[in-house]
Amino acid sequence: MPSKEELLKEANSSSDPKRAEALYREILASPLSEHASVEEKEAELRHQEAALIKLGELYRDQNNAKGVAEVINLSRGFVSSIAKAKTAKLIRTLLDCFNSIPDSQKIQMDVLHENIEWAKREKRIFLKHSLETRLVGLQLDTQQYKPALALIETLLTELKRLDDKMVLTEVHLLESRVYRGIGNLAKAKAALTSARTAANSIYCPPHLQARLDLQSGILHAEDKDYTTAYSYFYETFENLSTQDDPSALGALKYMLLCKVMLNLPEDVTSLLSIKLASKYAQLRDVESMRAIARAHQKRNLADFEKALRDYRQELSSDPTIRTHLSALYDTLLEQNLLRIVEPYSVVEIEYVAQQVGQDRQAVELKYAAPAVYMPDAVADIPSPRQNRLSQMILDKVFHGVLDQGRGCLLIFEEPEADRAYGAAIDTLEQVGKVVDSLYAKTVKLA
Repeated sequence: MPSKEELLKEANSSSDPKRAEALYREILASPLSEHASVEEKEAELRHQEAALIKLGELYRDQNNAKGVAEVINLSRGFVSSIAKAKTAKLIRTLLDCFNSIPDSQKIQMDVLHENIEWAKREKRIFLKHSLETRLVGLQLDTQQYKPALALIETLLTELKRLDDKMVLTEVHLLESRVYRGIGNLAKAKAALTSARTAANSIYCPPHLQARLDLQSGILHAEDKDYTTAYSYFYETFENLSTQDDPSALGALKYMLLCKVMLNLPEDVTSLLSIKLASKYAQLRDVESMRAIARAHQKRNLADFEKALRDYRQELSSDPTIRTHLSALYDTLLEQNLLRIVEPYSVVEIEYVAQQVGQDRQAVELKYAAPAVYMPDAVADIPSPRQNRLSQMILDKVFHGVLDQGRGCLLIFEEPEADRAYGAAIDTLEQVGKVVDSLYAKTVKLA
């Protein structure tokens, strides 16, 4: 009968996935030799561990999420004979196989729940915390904010008792991202401050530091402080680029977004010419931001909408970019509307709509947060419609009245404030003071 080592070599060299799978399973099913020496048993355990990982990678390459889940369940019987630290590393390695499998979040969450319960029964506390942290990240990605916050609360209580600063930093960072997801920026900032406080007392790995800087930049951008946000995004980009991390592209897109939001679209080209950014310059994600910058520089609404339509996936998949471009689209549309109506005292709404290249409904109706910010796009988040021109009048962008009967907009000159009323009130106040003074004197004389 061939040894585990021979089976492993044969499986690794096999070009037939089914044959390789059968060999890996044979290695895992065969028991350890009872009469083997300690060194031989350790070697057999190493071969079984390698077979587990290889089998997981095989299923990963086949996009077989259920197969990966089965391998993780198989590993639970195997890990009882190895060190606890090695157990955690093995399970984390197998869980990473899910990352490249599309639409595997549901299966991954089920596997995590099962393994968390197993870790509780086996009293493997640190493994449980690691798995729960990963589960929170998945719940955040799938927008399950309520269960994520409940799990975070439990995790923080246990981690503070154990004083595990590294995991505490990660959990506080996840807490900040969850609160930002539900729109509670005050608590998001407080959680990020807690994460930085915990990180300052330990050696913070570069990848974790980059995630902290990225979250700081996102929160500053939410406050419209794009200058500070840009500096944080640059730190993140520089950090991730030196590690050849693919998520550096996201930080670069945020940097370009900040330049556009700061009304500096001309800086986008110069920014992409620096050494670290040059290798990303030809990618479609970067080209989408370049197209947005060109449209913004020209103040051309049609070009802006064309960029949003051509790069729909790149610009609408990220909620941060989606939110800020929505605000930018509203601003650009209002600027175009203002430029068109300013020369007139009376102008037809239909004419205004033609000038901005949209139908009348698109001009009059405002979506607070459209999915891709185009007139024909379906909003992801339902929001109340507001008359755009009416809103501009209420915000005192210009002075006018909408005549719905005639379908016209009447524009007035800015009315001059009549100072006579204010002067009259000031005079009456002074007269009142004089009367009070005279009354006080008469009381003294009496």
